[in-house]
Amino acid sequence: MSTERPRRGSRDAVPGLDAVLFDMDGTLVDTEHLWWEAVEQVAGRPLTEADRPDVLGRPVEHTAAWLAAGGAAAGPSAAGAPAASGATADARAASAAPAASADAYADALDREFTDRVRAGVVPRPGALGLLDALARDRVPTALVTASPRAVADLVLDALRALGAPEFTVSVTADDTGRTKPEPDPYLAACRALGVEPARCVAVEDTPTGVASAEAAGCVVLAVPSLAPIDPAPGRTVLAGLTEVTPDRLRAMAARRLRVMSWNLWLGGGMVDDHRTKQLAAIRAAGADVVGLQETGGTATRELAEALGWHHHHAGENLGILSRHPIVARLGDPEVGFYGAAGVRVRLDGDGGGEGGGSGAGGGEVEVDVWTVHLHYTPYGPYEAAFDGLPAAELVAHEEVRLTQMRDTLGRVAKEAQAPGGREERPVVLVGDFNAPSHLDRPDVPWPVTRAAEAAGLRDSYREAHPDPARDPGHTWSPVHLVHPDDDSGRPEPQDRIDYVLHNGRGLRVLDSRTFVVGTPTPWPDVAANDWPSDHAAVVTTFAL
Repeated sequence: MSTERPRRGSRDAVPGLDAVLFDMDGTLVDTEHLWWEAVEQVAGRPLTEADRPDVLGRPVEHTAAWLAAGGAAAGPSAAGAPAASGATADARAASAAPAASADAYADALDREFTDRVRAGVVPRPGALGLLDALARDRVPTALVTASPRAVADLVLDALRALGAPEFTVSVTADDTGRTKPEPDPYLAACRALGVEPARCVAVEDTPTGVASAEAAGCVVLAVPSLAPIDPAPGRTVLAGLTEVTPDRLRAMAARRLRVMSWNLWLGGGMVDDHRTKQLAAIRAAGADVVGLQETGGTATRELAEALGWHHHHAGENLGILSRHPIVARLGDPEVGFYGAAGVRVRLDGDGGGEGGGSGAGGGEVEVDVWTVHLHYTPYGPYEAAFDGLPAAELVAHEEVRLTQMRDTLGRVAKEAQAPGGREERPVVLVGDFNAPSHLDRPDVPWPVTRAAEAAGLRDSYREAHPDPARDPGHTWSPVHLVHPDDDSGRPEPQDRIDYVLHNGRGLRVLDSRTFVVGTPTPWPDVAANDWPSDHAAVVTTFAL
């Protein structure tokens, strides 16, 4: 990894935007066609649409392995490639031998592409102007490419010669163990800059690069070059960079709030080095606010101190972490093991959100975020799966949780009323409900989620994934696959019992997903798991 300008942080940068991370080939400079020509030369045949996934946005090693596995023509007679460059002999030698090693193809690709890059690099329209504008606004920038260091340095030299400002850091295929489409390059760039991915915009031109940036938790601006890119939640697609400004990038970053609901499993102590793993999970999720349950008394404070975030700890079980300032603490601070606690967080923005919301002027927006934990027994999925209870009895047995939820909803509604009787503030309610959803199991009118819906709260996961058969979204349990309370070996009912709900006041769901790090080993052999919980988390990204 290279650091040209060791300058951390966004204190002097555009508010709400910590950094802009640029892909190189096809995004900043018009090299995608040079790479395409190089691969055609080495392959010994014209490339087609079907070849794009193995060519565009891929590191040299991937394309070389693909050629070695049959992507190349049988010999130089399968012509149609562009005219040869200085490495023609090497390219023809590689393409003439289908059994040639991936290393041989990689060497030929490197030489073909490097020769073309040396012959001339052309910036994409608007690229130099955007880099200059970001430099004037003191926004840190990173170059994040799947090309090797040698090629990246050639392009960087060419950009400097054209008057482009220096990048703060650059990350190439040589700098991480895995490259695009894995998130590693973007995560490495964010670590080097000292910023969180959720407050960075990644600018990409290929589906492979977009997948990498989104997996890292970055906001993505896609400017397709050779391969089309479809719009998606949390992704902006533009034809090019000519109309992109720092203010536009700031708006993309500042108008998003990523909220995570996570049951820590009695503080996480079932898993070795659990606090370190909890921190890694929160960072990997790219969360801005985390509603916690089963904190074990000290987890909220310790995690907040390690993250450098704001926090609210309530009772022995509930907590909220926030990278944004907490301006009010809501609910009973002495709440018991079950119940709810909330905070009001203030987000800097540009006032361009949709709908209501209360602010302190200057584009600031306040959002109420609550975390709730409802009683775990009697547990409806057990009674349905193991006892065969009919719907009416299952509903009747939800009375304890329903009472707790109604109390929570009353507190939420009271606090959400904006001063002067104006419309409600934006509200997010997260938590472990210990109850299924009526949206998932229409055969049972599960009353806890119905009560939340009747109070005007929307289920963010079901908004993003309306088909429960295709996207069940199970959060219980990534480690309990067999029922833990007996020796019968009965399968544990898998269900969605953790939620991120919202009231829609100035909030729009961009994406929602369940989140687990790695593949946890089932109970009881959980000590070495990277995921220190028995619940999957839920992570929802909102537009404000």
